[in-house]
Parts: sequence; C-alpha cells; structure tokens
Amino acid sequence: MVEEKLKAVPTAPGCYIYRDEQGQVLYVGKAVVLRQRVRSYFQPSAKHSTRIARLVHKVRDIEWMVVDSELEALVLECNLIKEHRPPYNVRLRDDKSYPYILITKEAFPRVLFTRKRRADHGQLFGPFTNTYAVRETLQILHKVFPLIPCGKSWSGRAEQRPCLYYHLGQCLAPCAGLSDRSEYQKIIHQVEQFLKGKEETILDQLRQQMEAASESLEFEDAAMLRDKIQALERVLERQKVMSADAVDRDVIAVVKDERGAAIQMLYVRNGKLIGQRQFILDGSVESSPGEAVQEFVKQYYVNGADVPKEILLPVEIEERHIVQSWLRQQRGAAMTIEVPQTGEKARLIDMAAVNAEQALETFRMELEQKEQYSEEAMTQLQEALGLPAPPLRVEGYDISNIQGKAPVGSMVVTENGEPKRDDYRRFKIRYHPEDPNDFAMMNEVLLRRFRNFLDNDPKFAPLPDLIMIDGGKGQLGAALKARDALGLTVPMVGLAKKHELLYRPSDRPGADGSYEMEAIELPLHSPGLLLLRRLRDEAHRFALTYHRKLRDKRLHGSTLEEIPGIGPRRKRLLLRTFGSIDAIRRAKPEELAAVPTMTRKLAEQVLEHLKLD
Repeated sequence: MVEEKLKAVPTAPGCYIYRDEQGQVLYVGKAVVLRQRVRSYFQPSAKHSTRIARLVHKVRDIEWMVVDSELEALVLECNLIKEHRPPYNVRLRDDKSYPYILITKEAFPRVLFTRKRRADHGQLFGPFTNTYAVRETLQILHKVFPLIPCGKSWSGRAEQRPCLYYHLGQCLAPCAGLSDRSEYQKIIHQVEQFLKGKEETILDQLRQQMEAASESLEFEDAAMLRDKIQALERVLERQKVMSADAVDRDVIAVVKDERGAAIQMLYVRNGKLIGQRQFILDGSVESSPGEAVQEFVKQYYVNGADVPKEILLPVEIEERHIVQSWLRQQRGAAMTIEVPQTGEKARLIDMAAVNAEQALETFRMELEQKEQYSEEAMTQLQEALGLPAPPLRVEGYDISNIQGKAPVGSMVVTENGEPKRDDYRRFKIRYHPEDPNDFAMMNEVLLRRFRNFLDNDPKFAPLPDLIMIDGGKGQLGAALKARDALGLTVPMVGLAKKHELLYRPSDRPGADGSYEMEAIELPLHSPGLLLLRRLRDEAHRFALTYHRKLRDKRLHGSTLEEIPGIGPRRKRLLLRTFGSIDAIRRAKPEELAAVPTMTRKLAEQVLEHLKLD
C-alpha cells in the first residue's frame, strides 16, 4: 500500500500523515513539496536517526492534505499534532489552556478570569503563569478600581437597588442606573493601562488625586487613595526590571538529556519579568535542541498564547522565517524571532537555561519516584493475586444507572500505573429490564468488549494483564461468565467498596459454571490497592459522566429526533401520549401507530431505534 501511495503523492505544499497497520497516526509533517519530502523517508540510501528508522518501519499507510502555501501547511501541521498527538512527533506535554484576564465588550465592561481565547468576547490580557496570579491580579484591580464586583452584565438602566459595594465606594452601581458610562470607560482605560504594564502612569494619577484630596481636607478619600497606591506598589516590588527598553518579549531556553527536553519560558512585559513557566516535551529524546525548540514554539503559540513583539530563542531553528511570518499574522503587527549571541538578550537566555536545568532535574526525580511506586504497586498485585507477571496494563469497569434508567458502562485503562485516556471506552447498555440488574449489565459490557477484541477491532486490540471490576462477588461472577463464554483467560479481580476487599476467583469454575471467591485484604495505603482504587474511582467518574449526558438527553426527549421521520411535532405528540421514552419503548407498534401523524412503518422504526438506544 505504501509503494502505491508514494507514486500518487502530489508536488504541492501540504501536510502528510503516517499511519500504522491499525490505522493509528504515527507522525504528522509538513512540506513545501509533498512528493519530495514524503518519498525521501523511503529511499534505500536514506540515512535516518534511530527514531525515524523505527517510524519508517511501522508505516503502513500515508495520507496527505494539500494547501495553498507553506504558511497554511504550518498551521495545519500544528492543528493535526494537537488533535492526534502522534507518538513520533515532539509534543508539548503541558498543553492546558492558559489563564487570561478578559475585559468584556459591553456597555459597562466586566473584568473576568477566563481560559477561552475569543477576541470577539473582548480584550484579552495574558497568558498568566498560573491561576493564582490571575486571581491575585483581579483582587488588586477590584480593590483599586470601582469595577463591577458581582460579575453580572448590566446595561446601565435602573434594574435593582444598589448593593453594599456601592455604599462602600467599590462599585459605581450600573445595576441601579447610577453610573455614568463615560466615567466608567475612563476607569476601564486605567485598568487596560495597568494590564499593559503601565502601572507607573496609574500611580502618578493616583498620587495626584491623593494630594488634591488632602489639600481639600478630604482625608477619608485621601486615605482610600493611599491604600490603592500601596496595593499597586506591592505588585511592582515583585516584578523584576529586566531591561530599560520596555519591550514585551518571551524568552525561551531548552535543556536536553537522556530523558528528553525541558523548556523554560520567561514572560517579560514592558521590560519587567512578570512570570515564568516550565514545559516538558514528549518524544524529544532523540531530537536536536533546535528541533525541540521549533516544535515547542509552533505548538505553544497555536494553543492561543499571546504573541509578544519579540521572541528570544537559544538556538537557530530551521523554519524561523515561516514561523515568524505566521506569528506576525497571529499578532496582527510586526514581531521578530531572534537568536542572541551576546549582550543583554543573551543574558536573559542564560538565566532561563538555569531555570530549565532545574525544571528537568525536578521532572527526572518525579518520574523516577512515579516509576518506582508503579513498579511496587504492580509487583504487589502480582504477588497478592498470583499473576504470572506484573500487570502492566489494567482495565477497570463500572456500571452507572438510576433504577435501570439510561444504563451505561465504562472501561478505563492504566499502563505502567499511569492513565491511558486514549484507550478509555464507554458502552450504552442495550439491556433494558423492568428492574435494574447490575450483574446482567456488567456481563453485557464485558461480552461486548471481548467480542470487539475477537473481531479484531483496533480500538479493543490489546487484552489487559488484569481486569478490575467495581463491585463484589456478584459483579465479578457476571464478568467471569462473559470471559468464559468466549474462551478467554484474562485474570480478573473485584474491588468491593465496603471494606476495600479484593475478590479473586478460584482457578476453575464449579459444575454450574460459578467460581469460589477468595477475599484478599491489602493494607489501605499499599501501592497495589491504591492503584486499583484510583482505577475504580476513574471508572465510576467516566461512567457517571456518560450516564448524566444520556439522562439529560432523555429528559428532553431529544433521542426521538434522531429517528428519521420523527420531527419536533411527532416527538411532542408521542411524549404527550405516553409520558416518557421508556413508556414509548414498552408500547406496541399499533399503539404508536394510533398517535396522530404516525404510521405503522414509523412506529416500527421508533421501537427498533429505542431497542438499540
């Protein structure tokens, strides 16, 4: 298949995707000339690194997406890496959304905490290094400026009586129609100046107001202004002046060792260091420092981070020109990427590198502790349960329903003691008894999981070394019946909540197919039991989330609208006649056909759909 695909690769710019025999994405790349880049991987004379050689050996299929320019290819590549997280790409581990401060676009703007980077919602300031920094900044802003403290949106019309904040002088009461819009906008302008790093300008204005109040013998107002000035000065004391040019810049340093790469970022705004952040890159063990920095810059800024006027890098990157063009588009103004060798800017890089070294050392120690703890946990489970080897992959299962309504099952996975969320699966249970039967539901979930494996479904391809069932003897027995019915031999254990006991089945079932169960008690804080307890809690959370989603869907009857031919009117008539989805499910075809606008064929379609739902 690969050889045939190579013949068809176009010469246009775009992105290419390599997949393995299960269809999983292995690698995403971009090229100005797709054919030239893609075919270079498979040339007999090609000299690859160990990582790329392993990649090429695993490739079984190639896809590509053609775009109009190299810049579009870069953006597409960043988005594809973020979506698929391919194992052979260098990937930014810490890709959480960043905290920002938002000034909303309203008649009386609010100043809010947010993680959503939407320019149409208002003006964004950030990113901040952590949530605490944002909360602290917001507290200072509300203390210094009379902003809307309740967080509600007001038009300026009198809608209610002013609250206590108005009487304390901490709000201008737009809710009561007491605030002049132009005066409020002046305050918002001051807030913007503060967030842009122009605190000295605000301080000068406040000092002038304090002196004027003091000269007018308005000592109470002067004291309030003094407190505001002191609050701002405390913020300024914590900010280290890095340069006299007052430029906004991000400083990036990288440190690599046998474990991978650590990136350190320093955020300098208006010439002052306002914070720092560390990142660990996955898949960077065999990459060069330049490749690690390049992939970090692309993935970090595509995630929504603000682009400053200047970015300082520790090493040259291959795609500096195109990345700089892309970031200029992101910023909507001029910006530069520099690799300083001497002077003040190089000193900033060196300072960031020292912090990156410390971050990598901390990461190394944490990783070693995790590996040691996971090894202890799996060894303990092997010994306690009599397993042939440590259970590297463990699957956990749980059932969630309310009196049999909207029953669902969950499957969660850990590998080497760490969650493997890409392998999580959920099941909408087809068994709909009059009375809830958790045992039958658990049996159905395990049967479907094992059948998917036997049918070579890649989503269920690897069998685990151990299965943990949330429940006692009954739930475990139902799961064992599903396993035995399909002739498999996966070890299973039940975890009962009451005394945190493990239940292990005997080696062979009795004449009736049931197993003798042995209770095993591990110390409550032992690594093995804690691993299973975390797995059980995660299975419960995952199942409950899905159950609530389906339950809410049923309460609104939206599941009926998924059936071809059933629109809002027929849905309304059916629910008015039968009262609930479950009542419709239990009805006979002729009863459904008797509802106005319904037909016998539609009635049969509804029942068939609800039977599978």
